Amino acid sequence: MSDFQFHFQFENRSDAGLRLATRLMHLRDQDPVVLALPRGGVAVALEVVLALKAPLDLVLVRKIGAPFQPELAIGAIADGGHVETVFNPELVELAPEEWIREAAARQIIELERRRAVYVGSRPRVSIKGRTAILIDDGIATGATMRAALRSVRRADPKRLVLAVPVAPPDTVSELMAEADEVVCLHTPSSFRAIGLFYDDFNQLEDTDVIRMLDEAERIQRDDRQR
Repeated sequence: MSDFQFHFQFENRSDAGLRLATRLMHLRDQDPVVLALPRGGVAVALEVVLALKAPLDLVLVRKIGAPFQPELAIGAIADGGHVETVFNPELVELAPEEWIREAAARQIIELERRRAVYVGSRPRVSIKGRTAILIDDGIATGATMRAALRSVRRADPKRLVLAVPVAPPDTVSELMAEADEVVCLHTPSSFRAIGLFYDDFNQLEDTDVIRMLDEAERIQRDDRQR
């Protein structure tokens, strides 16, 4: 059977978020906090925020590229309240230890810069003792998501849930060891790129992320006033 039928599994990220929210409603009364990977994950997460009436925050992730081949990720570094670095054991030997330390330090600075751009002076949403729901618009290899999950885990949530619209089945299986629950709507056996499973997978800008964070904050404020 051709997997062409799967290419447009979701109309757009909002559609994916709406569908994901229906699978996460059992968490509504478990003091949830929604954590999104920018940029695309924020658009998916916004619909979950609305459905669960939960606050939204970001988990920022940067890959660490190999020397002379920056697109080849030898590791990833994430900041979800605590900085966590994860390396690919099969590739990490491509780089000297000192080079890795310097590359990681540069990426930490970039994570801090990006968080300042996105959230400004707003404080982080507390994760400790809560149900943390980590969302992206899809997962391919799982390298950056593994770093994100471990970073959030260090913030001591009561429960850690990974929720994504689409990911390869082997990647989902591997990440089950990192989360207490994994919700993935679509696990196609043939997987080439996340964007193939969306009709509209347009590139989002920093301004889009800021707007959606503002909207999530407004949703929370309006809910408290009711």
